[in-house]
Amino acid sequence: MPKVKTNSSAKKRFKLTGSGKIKRKHAFKSHILTKKTTKQKRNLTMAGLVSKPDTPNVKHMLNI
Repeated sequence: MPKVKTNSSAKKRFKLTGSGKIKRKHAFKSHILTKKTTKQKRNLTMAGLVSKPDTPNVKHMLNI
């Protein structure tokens, strides 16, 4: 039986926490930053967690 490959884009975008949750980065922080407030940009810097409905799909892509 062949090996199951990990999704390359997913392994670059997600990290697993110690408790098994999946960390992600926020979107909308790469460009067009002049019209966004400082508070908005600061809050986008912090990592978030993948929502519960999306967790099975991400885990499938990461082969967890």
